[in-house]
Amino acid sequence: MGMLQVGIIPVTPFQQNCTVFFDPDTQEGVVVDPGGDVPLILQAIEKNGLTIKEIWLTHGHLDHAGGAKELKEALGVDIVGPHQDDLPLLQRIETQAANYGISGLRNVLPDRWLKDGDRVSFGAHEFEVYHAPGHAPGHVIYFNRAQNFAHLGDVLFNGSIGRTDLPGGNHQQLLDSIRDKVLPLGDEVGFICGHGPGSRIGDERRSNPFLQEIRARDGSDAGKSSEMPDERM
Repeated sequence: MGMLQVGIIPVTPFQQNCTVFFDPDTQEGVVVDPGGDVPLILQAIEKNGLTIKEIWLTHGHLDHAGGAKELKEALGVDIVGPHQDDLPLLQRIETQAANYGISGLRNVLPDRWLKDGDRVSFGAHEFEVYHAPGHAPGHVIYFNRAQNFAHLGDVLFNGSIGRTDLPGGNHQQLLDSIRDKVLPLGDEVGFICGHGPGSRIGDERRSNPFLQEIRARDGSDAGKSSEMPDERM
């Protein structure tokens, strides 16, 4: 088994970080949040000689899930996640896309819903699943404890947090999810987020202006760092 590797493919006009986790030894992997531009995703998979085992979703917004059904049909694999509370969002992807003038995105239902405490894996690479609502009711995050690495979707960004003005969003609930589900993972944990560059949880705890209230309530301030996989396909 090789070390977990990560490739990022920006997709849709929202430049969403479609992410491919893969093992360089087995060439097996999973695609996280194929929001659209499926031909680009397939091209990256073929270029790198990967065999995709599953599609994982963090939440049901169109830019994260809009290409999942097309990719599933192309690869013949299951869609896993998010939490069932995002069912209404997944059923309205085509309506959302029309509102933004985007074509080709499709409604989708997963083959397996996820809940807090579940685990997902490909090969020997295991991820813990945490339900982290606030940006979206059914948002989940994925944590690989072996490499202190997480995919946080649109919960926490480099210097910001997920927006909460969309249907189902709740600002306080998002802050609670960050406090209860993200920060306890540890300051040394590096993460990929749904848009833009990744970061480390400790860096965000100390400098992210949206987390200062959480920091004050939590009262901790650690400073370890670790290398995080990050490359563009």
